Amino acid sequence: MAWLAATPKPAEGSRRAERWEKAPAATKRSRAESMGKKAAENAMPPNPMPHLIERFMEMGMVEATGMGTVALSWPTIAAWSHMTGVRLCPWEARLIRRLSVEYLAEGRRAEAETCPAPWKAPVSKAEIDAERAGLERLLG
Repeated sequence: MAWLAATPKPAEGSRRAERWEKAPAATKRSRAESMGKKAAENAMPPNPMPHLIERFMEMGMVEATGMGTVALSWPTIAAWSHMTGVRLCPWEARLIRRLSVEYLAEGRRAEAETCPAPWKAPVSKAEIDAERAGLERLLG
C-alpha cells in the first residue's frame, strides 16, 4: 500500500529532479494515481487477512506529529480497541504495530523513482541480460 501511495521522485541532482522540484504540486501524482484505481488494485498481492488490514487502515496506518509522521503508538492501538469494542489478540496488536512501522519505512523507500514493488522478486541476472540483449538488438 505504501509503495502505491508514494509519489516517486527522480534521482537527486539530475536534470529531471530540478524540473520535478519546480513543477506544481498538482502535477505530482502517486503511483496509484498514475496507474489508475483498477490497475493499482490488481497490482496488489493477495491478502490472507483482510480483517486485520481493515482494522489497520481504520486506525490510520500512521500518526501525524509535530515532527512528521510516526508509526501507530501502543496507546493509539489500545484506544482504538477500547473505543470500537474490538478486542485485539496480543499477536494482532503486535502485527498492526509492525505493519505501521513497515508502512512508514516502505513509504520512505518508495519515494525513489526506481524502487521496485516490495512484493516482486528481485530482478535476476538473466532478466537484466535479456533486457540488455533486447536493447542492443533494437539500438544496434
